[in-house]
Amino acid sequence: MRAWVRLPSGRRLDLLAPTPFDWTDADLALGLARTYRWGGHSIWPGAPLSVAQHSLAVWALRRARAPTGLSRPDQRRELLHDAEEGLLGFDCISPLKPFLGEAFAALEARLRGAVAARYGLAPWAAEARRAHKACDVALAAAEAVHVAGWSLAEVRGTLGIRAPVLDADPLASVYGTPPWQPWPAELAAERFLAALDRVAGD
Repeated sequence: MRAWVRLPSGRRLDLLAPTPFDWTDADLALGLARTYRWGGHSIWPGAPLSVAQHSLAVWALRRARAPTGLSRPDQRRELLHDAEEGLLGFDCISPLKPFLGEAFAALEARLRGAVAARYGLAPWAAEARRAHKACDVALAAAEAVHVAGWSLAEVRGTLGIRAPVLDADPLASVYGTPPWQPWPAELAAERFLAALDRVAGD
């Protein structure tokens, strides 16, 4: 059984048996830029929020919160923490995943493994994972309010997210863009690819 996806570069990716050689960096960047968070819904006119933009925000926030800085491999792992979603073309919200079953979890794991092998991503150490999750959840809380339109009370009561809601968009000062405004897919892909080039190597 095969589940082929033909990528913009012309390469083919079998989602059921991925290898680290099945995509280009540009394929990944565009896939993440065309995969949307929050079910593709947004209070902003135009494009929804892409996983590429979210990944850049987590990377920026994690660097800002690291008092002694982050190594290039650690930065690469932050930037690529949702990379499998760009290959799959689907950002599944966490509460839904148990209903999709073990087969979907195994599919995600195989894609994560291929990404880790291609980009040399080491497994998370406990402390690094906690720091990453704090940034990821903080961005989720902020996106819920500033992008998806949930109220502060709904973020706590309905979504069950306890992290404080950030006012400052960590990407606004980097790119000079309006805070929390989703970017067009082509721009998100371009910026993600540039960041990936920046964190390449050791």
